Amino acid sequence: MLVIERSNSVLSMSPKHKPAAHAKNGDTVVFETFDCFSNQIRSNDQLFSSVGWDKINPATGPLFVEGAAAGDILCVEILDIELDTQGVMAIAPKMGALGEFIEKEVTRVVPLAGGKAKFSDKLSLDVNAMIGVIGTAPKTEDIPTGTPGTHGGNMDNKRIGKGAKVYLPVNVDGGLLAMGDMHAVMGDGEIVICGVEVCGKITVKVDVIKGKKVPLPLVVQGGDLMAIASAQTLDEASRTAVKNLFLFLREELKMSYDEAGMLLSVAADLRTCQIVDPLMTARMEIPLWVLEKYGYKMF
Repeated sequence: MLVIERSNSVLSMSPKHKPAAHAKNGDTVVFETFDCFSNQIRSNDQLFSSVGWDKINPATGPLFVEGAAAGDILCVEILDIELDTQGVMAIAPKMGALGEFIEKEVTRVVPLAGGKAKFSDKLSLDVNAMIGVIGTAPKTEDIPTGTPGTHGGNMDNKRIGKGAKVYLPVNVDGGLLAMGDMHAVMGDGEIVICGVEVCGKITVKVDVIKGKKVPLPLVVQGGDLMAIASAQTLDEASRTAVKNLFLFLREELKMSYDEAGMLLSVAADLRTCQIVDPLMTARMEIPLWVLEKYGYKMF
């Protein structure tokens, strides 16, 4: 099995990056990842400011998938996620949605064992491992790994975990897939700029889909189909996510405008992924069983 070591990491999604590895269509690949702090914080006395922005949100890769040509879709199926034995959280003044209330930097190391994250002496939370950064190279520009967009990137969607299928655009030949920024636990919103940040290994299967034109990124997980969108404001991101799922229904199910709109209003849910990155991210999700009632099967 192909393994890409975490030493092969990038801080941007870019068509200029040399591939760290090549895979064939249908291959299984392991990505070894840093946490979002490049594994620089390992104890409570190490602060966020000691890391430096040039080490924040590294993504392992990129992977060149043979047969993936510009205009195709890359399906990345998350087969497994293995986490380190501890995660870390960091909070600092003027950062995140509550930065105005935070008076000093604080680090909290969170032990992980037995499927639990020990948040405090009073509280342990169920581990729900997810991938914060996953994306392909944009067509021409360099986009920092900390920024989400139509290429994927730092979407911080807690539904991108084991069993998920992530559908990303192939903007350049090979796709140039990279991923990292895993969380052991994260709530929708990621309001103080972090979840329980953790390093580990991600095992994925990559498949190239040809001949499909749908709004991307898309995620299928836990019986739901999700359209994801990022924008300067959460309002704009939300409206774009709604529009993208609406256009998906129009294209794939051949629904009329009125039926697609009414269906989304009664059977779909609009949710927030994160509100702390350079762009905000929202998702619009609908149960797959609803689509199956119309005879639809996901590609």
